[in-house]
Amino acid sequence: MDGIVTGQVLASRWDAVYGVGVFLRVLFGTLPAWAKWIISGLLGAAALWEGYRWWSRRREAVR
Repeated sequence: MDGIVTGQVLASRWDAVYGVGVFLRVLFGTLPAWAKWIISGLLGAAALWEGYRWWSRRREAVR
């Protein structure tokens, strides 16, 4: 084994996404259902708003 250390592994770019997913699953797992619905609704509304803003800016740039 020429310099290969098995205890050190390079992290892929998906490791951070997986870590955030696990964190959110644990965080939401302890909340009551009504809080999950409110937070999900707010995040969904924010995503839709940002998508609309991006689409309108893109449409204006084409004109």
